Amino acid sequence: MQTMKVNQTILKEFILAGFSVYPHGQIFLFVVFLCLYLLTLTGNLAIMGLTWVDRSLHTPMYLFLGALSFSETCYTLTIIPKMLADLLTQNRSISVTGCGLQMCFFLGLGGTNCIVLTLMGYDRFLAICNPLRYPLLMTNVVCGQLVASAWAGGFFISLIETALIFRASFCSPNLVKHFFCHMRAVVRLSCPDSDLTESIVTVISVSGLMGTFLLIVITYVFILSTVFRIPSAEGKQKAFSTCVSHLSVVVVHFGFAAIVYLKPEASGGDDTLMAVPYTVITPFLSPLIFSLRNKDMKNALRKVLRKRSFLNK
Repeated sequence: MQTMKVNQTILKEFILAGFSVYPHGQIFLFVVFLCLYLLTLTGNLAIMGLTWVDRSLHTPMYLFLGALSFSETCYTLTIIPKMLADLLTQNRSISVTGCGLQMCFFLGLGGTNCIVLTLMGYDRFLAICNPLRYPLLMTNVVCGQLVASAWAGGFFISLIETALIFRASFCSPNLVKHFFCHMRAVVRLSCPDSDLTESIVTVISVSGLMGTFLLIVITYVFILSTVFRIPSAEGKQKAFSTCVSHLSVVVVHFGFAAIVYLKPEASGGDDTLMAVPYTVITPFLSPLIFSLRNKDMKNALRKVLRKRSFLNK
């Protein structure tokens, strides 16, 4: 297909190859992805709803969690509905403008998720390492400002990457070897040569990914050094319990993303199946991990269910 790139017709739409290489498995994939998507929406909406209605959860830690759930809900809305529709139809086209918007929101929300996870680590650092000053340093107002900065930072980087990719024209062939407008798959369709643009956007993405992950690692180095100095085993266990869920999500989130973005000489086609974990599985696991390992969240759910049961009587 690359040899056909001599055709200099300016493209107005792309065709998403998606999972067309698995023609006999598309119904199965549709059912699996739809179930995961519905469970993801249910989990994230439950977290946002509980954080909203239960005043005991109106603390920075749960406000960050609610912000992460909202961001991940938007993140999945950007990709999965279109992917599900394409699994049931032969028309997998998307306009160049629509592709640019999808890429911009996908990258922006992905970056926002990384920054929010970093802020959650910073929140745990203040709570464990500076417990006396924590109420002054991390108020709900400060939390809201940090979340707003996470969105601003994520979309600032996203706009730069999207602008770099779409400043060039796109020539035939118009087949994007992916199930969404992945930047590497799209940038390879630009003309003239796209190697420099691909290198720049890859460096930006990897720098953002590794930078936020490094900040989380640094916060946990300080957290662990503080926890190990706690004399009682009960105190250590309590401190660790507030971090386990966050650490689990960090490992899943950054681990799956690193598989794609740190993979050398990756191509859009090779990345198709590898992108499923961080576009479908990670958003599904995040609310599951936070809900199952969080006593306050489970208690809030019980209170809501008891109240609902009482009102129905």
